[in-house]
Amino acid sequence: MQKNGLFSQRIRLRHLHTFVAVAQQGTLGRAAETLNLSQPALSKTLNELEQLTGTRLFERGRLGAQLTLVGEQFLTHAVKVLDALNTAGQALNRKEGLNSDIVRIGALPTAALGILPSVIGQFHQQQKDITLQVATMNNTMLLAGLKSGEIDIGIGRMSDPELMSGLNYELLFLESLKLVVRPGHPLLQETVTLSRVMEWPVVVSPKGTLPRQKRRNPAAKPGLQNSHWLHRDAVGFPVASAHRRLRLRMVCPFRRG
Repeated sequence: MQKNGLFSQRIRLRHLHTFVAVAQQGTLGRAAETLNLSQPALSKTLNELEQLTGTRLFERGRLGAQLTLVGEQFLTHAVKVLDALNTAGQALNRKEGLNSDIVRIGALPTAALGILPSVIGQFHQQQKDITLQVATMNNTMLLAGLKSGEIDIGIGRMSDPELMSGLNYELLFLESLKLVVRPGHPLLQETVTLSRVMEWPVVVSPKGTLPRQKRRNPAAKPGLQNSHWLHRDAVGFPVASAHRRLRLRMVCPFRRG
């Protein structure tokens, strides 16, 4: 109890903002840009938080920062705290007599650039008095936000059953995995075998996403190993990489139907 009391006294909002930003962005560099901080300052704040919690919240490597199991559990609570403060701020700033409901939407970057704009336009034609707040985030943050109440609606991908527990969901569309290569790439043929594809570096979706799971299932067969995997968490990154790196290929989700 005394330890919990010291934790609540010493933790600051900057610790929570930093933690959530890193969890959402996937790298310290992008999180620092989001918070308008230098990366050393962000790293210092994150180290302070891990000292306060007494455990590692992220596994950091050259591919980014991945939440640990404890980090995933702490994320839900951190989001709840920040959401409660945001709600309190909205209540204080609400003008007297103005009755405007707010619906908070979390969406993957692909959805935010794809189906969401047209949906928002149709929604506003029918519900002019409701304000929509849209935030782009990865699937881990989206599920955590739904469970904590930070967001009301999420547009993301199906995940592991235990992560979907307690959520109501509806299938909007299907995605198929496509092989994307630059013009003139040796793999640009009518027929390509999986073993031939596995000889090249690959850009894959982040861990925990359904496209990543589908991608790894065939690769798990004996003799089909690929050590040159680059994790991506930014929309547009695979296509840009295909043009800039001559040997790079991607397995990307595309909307079908």
